[in-house]
Amino acid sequence: MSNELSLDEWELALKQKKRELEDCQKKEQVKSCLACPKLLNCETRDAYVHAVYNSMNKGAGGGFEF
Repeated sequence: MSNELSLDEWELALKQKKRELEDCQKKEQVKSCLACPKLLNCETRDAYVHAVYNSMNKGAGGGFEF
């Protein structure tokens, strides 16, 4: 049961960061972060990328093989 709760925790965090990213894209009037002038210094995008990584490894850290 504990693993199920952890999975939910990571998925919820990912959904929240995705929502924040999409809101930012709307605010900046871009369809992709790659079209945004703030791309290289964007905390919102960085937080989303970290949330994706954490959801894939469930916060275990370490290396991630593609």
